[in-house]
Amino acid sequence: MKRHVFALLAAVAVIAGCGGGGGADSGDGVVVGISWNNYAQPRWAKADGPAIIAAVEAAGGTVIETDANDSAEQQLTDVDSLIAQGADALIILAKDAAAILPAVERATAEGIPVIGYDRLIEDVNAFYITFDNVAVGRIEAEVITGLVSEGNYAIVKGHSADPNATFLRDGMTPVLEQFPGVTVVCEDFNDNWDTNNARNMMDACLAANSNDLQAVISENDSMATGVVAALDAVGLAGTVPVAGQDGDAPALNRVALGTQSVSVWKDAFGLGQTAGEVAVQLAGGAELADITAPADLADHVAPAAGVNAQVFTTPGGLDVYSIILTPVPITRDNLNLVIDLGWEPKDVVCAGVEPGTVAACD
Repeated sequence: MKRHVFALLAAVAVIAGCGGGGGADSGDGVVVGISWNNYAQPRWAKADGPAIIAAVEAAGGTVIETDANDSAEQQLTDVDSLIAQGADALIILAKDAAAILPAVERATAEGIPVIGYDRLIEDVNAFYITFDNVAVGRIEAEVITGLVSEGNYAIVKGHSADPNATFLRDGMTPVLEQFPGVTVVCEDFNDNWDTNNARNMMDACLAANSNDLQAVISENDSMATGVVAALDAVGLAGTVPVAGQDGDAPALNRVALGTQSVSVWKDAFGLGQTAGEVAVQLAGGAELADITAPADLADHVAPAAGVNAQVFTTPGGLDVYSIILTPVPITRDNLNLVIDLGWEPKDVVCAGVEPGTVAACD
């Protein structure tokens, strides 16, 4: 288990023992249900899941989980199952933001509070916990335009039914508009954020443009894996700057090797801790407006707006309460951050790196 998890467990235990941290001491006997859209993605099992469980168990509660295996229909059944098993609060990582609404309505009718985890659910009863995804897109675009300020760009977007895909693109737009020499020659959604399909999309883009491509912005790291593979096949890996996000181990290694320029890291240990503590608060009867984020979140992840719940206006015009955490761009210059905090070990991040080329790897 990573050092960061040990630190998280200790911190949450201290909060529970001293009665601080937004009600984390009121969770004795609380059952928190988690509905994952697809637990096979490494991040959920590595960081989010363990952090949620640590926070809930430190408060005296327990966690039950389901995995919809990327099926919106199965996720509806899963939420019904969590309700039937006696969940006092639900954390839902929605496969489809629209398809999940009937499940949220059923939970609300049963008096069970819901957290829309990492992905927006357009329901005023669903508390929204995520990172600033508009900022993620902005950061990706800022890094890439700082490297290549003109030429042909490709943008690989995520799942069309996931609001995050649009939030990310919204963050890129005002940055790209500052560079009239940039032309986006390829752009499309990639359902399920699929790595292989991202490879196919990039193969097609390169072929359509005779390999005349100067930069790629991928909306996550798993898709960037496919992007870099396509670039490598035509001899452009390490020449064409690539942006991604999530801080996946292969992406961080690509950053160290120079085949990916940036991975915008979302410290999911902090997100999971926040969701676990908020779930306990909600299960204990706290009003949405009175929810607070953990007081001990590290500076690099703490919400810019402070620990108190904030109103977030959704694309559909609803005002929902939210806690929105802060993302961090990881480049060769600050790779030490993810290593020092135990997100990934040095030998994984620095595998294959030539000595003396990256400070964090020496």
